[in-house]
Amino acid sequence: MNKVPPNKHHRANHVTKKELHPNNLHNHGYDFPALIKSHPALKAHVKTNQYGNESIDFSNSVAVKTLNCALLTHHYGIIDWDIPQGFLCPAIPGRVDYIHYIAELLNASSSAKNTPIKLLDIGTGANGIYSLLACQVYGWQCTASDIDPLSLENVATIIRNNPTLDEPPSLRLQADKNHIFEGIIQSGDYFDVSICNPPFHTSLEETLKGNQRKRDNLALNRNKKRIDTTSQHTASLNFGGQNAELWCTGGESRFLRIMIKESKQFGGQCRWFTSLISKSEHVKPAIKLLHKLEATDIKEIEMKQGNKITRILAWTFFSA
Repeated sequence: MNKVPPNKHHRANHVTKKELHPNNLHNHGYDFPALIKSHPALKAHVKTNQYGNESIDFSNSVAVKTLNCALLTHHYGIIDWDIPQGFLCPAIPGRVDYIHYIAELLNASSSAKNTPIKLLDIGTGANGIYSLLACQVYGWQCTASDIDPLSLENVATIIRNNPTLDEPPSLRLQADKNHIFEGIIQSGDYFDVSICNPPFHTSLEETLKGNQRKRDNLALNRNKKRIDTTSQHTASLNFGGQNAELWCTGGESRFLRIMIKESKQFGGQCRWFTSLISKSEHVKPAIKLLHKLEATDIKEIEMKQGNKITRILAWTFFSA
């Protein structure tokens, strides 16, 4: 397992990069021989492409999940990772990128402290990936929440299968789908940062249309023989995901409004609130609402992975 220390030399405000974060172990693609050695089941899915490079079929959900298992075992010491059929299968390089940028944000804005960083993972899903990676890469103490009991049960199984986790995440069920922090942040809690990857579609119909477009694009790429060995597009080519993972009433925009409004209520119990924002048009309204609620600092962090751009919005109500 390779631990990556926080990088103190990169500022978090308005960062634009064409590649993954400098601390990301996946910047140079996948070492398939090493991954197969760590997780032999991957061998069946690795083929040589027309460029003579080893790759997998990123449209094959089993191949993608097996690659994830290999990456988690080889790089992060997480074994027996699995998700139920139909649940969202995350792309590891992109997910760990979020964690590295959060570490950068905390280093740039917080005074040195002897206590471990405490992270709140909102909507951890059945994969639990953000909390698991934060535990293993940085040794943070993570609390993972979700509205789906089945998702939390699966994360609990992953944790039981990994008794050597540095700091096993604790799990909390959100009993009220209309709330995000309320019912999760308890009296006496303090978190250094919260993270979230909101559902970005407004309905099941919109989700299915989006997935069909991705399938069509993948088919086009396959016909043109342009499937890249070290593709960082995995996140956009996974078609799993339960309702709560991919869509909610009002979509990403409404989810962000609820999150921001509730964050004000718990502004003294969390140093930084953060969220991924997939659609650029949602950034300005979110920032406008944060100004209205008198957030003391707001940062927009841009992550670029291949052709995909994702933004992290971070805000705080703490005094400078």
